[in-house]
Amino acid sequence: MKLKRIVSAMLAACFALLSVCGFASCKETGPMVDQIDDNYRTFYQIFVGSFSDSNGDGIGDIRGIINRLDYLNDGDVNSGKSLGVQGIWLSPIFSSPSYHKYDATDYYEIDWRFGEEKDLKELIELCHERNVKVILDLAINHTSNSHEWFLQFKEARMKGDTSNKYYDYYSCVTTEEKVGGISYQKIAGVDCWYECNFSGSMPELNFDNPEVREEALNIAKYYLDLGVDGFRFDAIKYIYFGDTERSADFWEEYMTELRKIKPDIYCVGECWSGETEILQYYGSMNCFNFAMSQAEGVAATAAKGKSLYTFTKYVEAYQEKIEEANPDGMVMSFLSNHDMDRIAGAFVTENNMKMAANLYLLAPGSPTIYYGEEIGMRGSRGGENTDANRRLAMLWGDDDLIKDPVGTTYSPDKQIQTTVAEQIEDENSMYNYYCKLIAIRHKYPAIARGDYTAVDCGDKNLGGFVVEYGGDRIGIFHNNSATDSLSFDLSKLDGDTFKNICDSIGTGEATIKGTTLTLPPQTSVVVN
Repeated sequence: MKLKRIVSAMLAACFALLSVCGFASCKETGPMVDQIDDNYRTFYQIFVGSFSDSNGDGIGDIRGIINRLDYLNDGDVNSGKSLGVQGIWLSPIFSSPSYHKYDATDYYEIDWRFGEEKDLKELIELCHERNVKVILDLAINHTSNSHEWFLQFKEARMKGDTSNKYYDYYSCVTTEEKVGGISYQKIAGVDCWYECNFSGSMPELNFDNPEVREEALNIAKYYLDLGVDGFRFDAIKYIYFGDTERSADFWEEYMTELRKIKPDIYCVGECWSGETEILQYYGSMNCFNFAMSQAEGVAATAAKGKSLYTFTKYVEAYQEKIEEANPDGMVMSFLSNHDMDRIAGAFVTENNMKMAANLYLLAPGSPTIYYGEEIGMRGSRGGENTDANRRLAMLWGDDDLIKDPVGTTYSPDKQIQTTVAEQIEDENSMYNYYCKLIAIRHKYPAIARGDYTAVDCGDKNLGGFVVEYGGDRIGIFHNNSATDSLSFDLSKLDGDTFKNICDSIGTGEATIKGTTLTLPPQTSVVVN
């Protein structure tokens, strides 16, 4: 048995003590007591400037998030009155000239628009009281060109002052040394081109410089000491862009040092690439699963009626590949984020959107929900050249004065015509659907932690998994048909036949008669 499965078995024994019948108690309708003591969590991504405004300036801030904690997790997983997420990922909060803050001018200072360090400390403390982890978005591959480091670097290069400690702080080449596929910008008056793969205003740091490496480490250490639980690392392949091996080596060294400080640190890397490249970083950290995301991703495609067995086989195979790369690795799924068109726009019907949520939230690992996804918010670039349209103001429907970010051109006519306040009161809303779905996920530790085996149900619209974890065995099945109830003979599965419906979610209630499971259209079920 792999190391991760040995640990899982030990954890499962602890969970089993909560009930004489273990999973046999699944007929109960309320979620189990929250026993999350590891990193298998459901995270919620917050684009800080667009989430909640506490002071009336129209810009989201940390105090606004504090004010909304009861919406995210009220501290009682049995209350049914909050979304129930177990982790929060904050977009960059460091001092920066932009609305998005991915171009820091000072990593040790909270941007004044978002609040102060004391606000961050309070947020962390309140989250920890509710067993919610907080991770910060950290872009260390580049800074703002207004950062003091870059101003010193530029001056040193223009003067040829090699004694200046910042002379080699940023990646730069001569005209003859320029490499195809990498973006550069010239420093006026000298043959020096600095690397800037995202924008001329975001120069890339030079990680061949030991002082730069030390500074990057000190930044992370500072916030770990402050109480954060980890980081979402932006653009991890850009440390040495075009050289995956060197970038992966850097992150392995970097994470080794951070784990000396916090062994249970929660970190996830953004490597927006194909599976082969993503897996090379799993030796150091978990990485987002981009194949699961976006309108043509495996979850959305299956949700719209394509083969569920194709989806389940993909999840099974991907989990196995991660475990080969790192036995302690996790699948990190999501449907969309701040760099993508919002996923709700990919579907014609709300039921398709709900099915996509079922598929990725009833799958292994640690998934991430993008703020507003839970109410079906929309937002896309369209023909515009701005990501601001994907980062629109949260639709609270109360006295929150949060405004869309600078540069937004998204037409209000395209947005959903409902709010959080309205959806909370509507038992059939997307919000309440997400609350129920997240509660189901948390109710069964096997969903996040188990070994998945895909089941071929003989119909492209019916599919699922057998999930094994610590000696327990459950089944998760989906019907993605928009119109037809579908059935499957559970006796065809190896091992003991599943006999109990634990939970179902979708357009109707699932049934088991004898050994035959019947699922209504666009419905998912947990059985044992």
